[in-house]
Amino acid sequence: MEMNDRKVPRATLQRYPVYLKALRKLKTDGVDRIMSRQLADYVGIESTTIRRDFSFLGNLGKQGYGYNVDSLIQIFSDQLGVNFDEKIILIGAGNLGKALLNYNHWNHVVGEIVCAFDLKPENCKESTVPVYDIRELSAKMPKGCRIAILCINQNVQETVNMLVKEGIKGFVSFSLEHFSVPQGVYVRSVDVVSSIQELVFETNSMKD
Repeated sequence: MEMNDRKVPRATLQRYPVYLKALRKLKTDGVDRIMSRQLADYVGIESTTIRRDFSFLGNLGKQGYGYNVDSLIQIFSDQLGVNFDEKIILIGAGNLGKALLNYNHWNHVVGEIVCAFDLKPENCKESTVPVYDIRELSAKMPKGCRIAILCINQNVQETVNMLVKEGIKGFVSFSLEHFSVPQGVYVRSVDVVSSIQELVFETNSMKD
């Protein structure tokens, strides 16, 4: 990603959603203007890092005045292409899926899970959102939905193919099964085991 004719480092891009989430919370709390050092205390990131990250987006603040919260929210929203009303669907309402449905609290940053699909929707009567039979996907797919969370480990490729056909452009996958997607469709895998392995390696490397 390039802004101001400069390539933005990956680490910076990963911090932008953190800033946006914090700014939206600050706006909700009635904060109109904030200094970089105040934002640093709020998000736990050094103020020098924040100013450097913001520099890729242009001259956003004034020395001694700080940053206008509304302006920053608009700039980050435009750059990140964030839709606060994003309709997200969940596939597989088992134990993990139910936990995500019960959580479903994204602080109005990326929208919310509006419905789920499962082979046995009758087992999800206490869900906070409608749970439909996966065979009703075509009929029940929310209009404009682009993002799906996968919590299944059976018939994964078949299900993914069906979702792509219905317009899904991005997957957050908790699936243990490998699957492929066509060009222009994106996948972010959540692998808890790999994360634990990385932590074990890092903690072992720190031993005397």
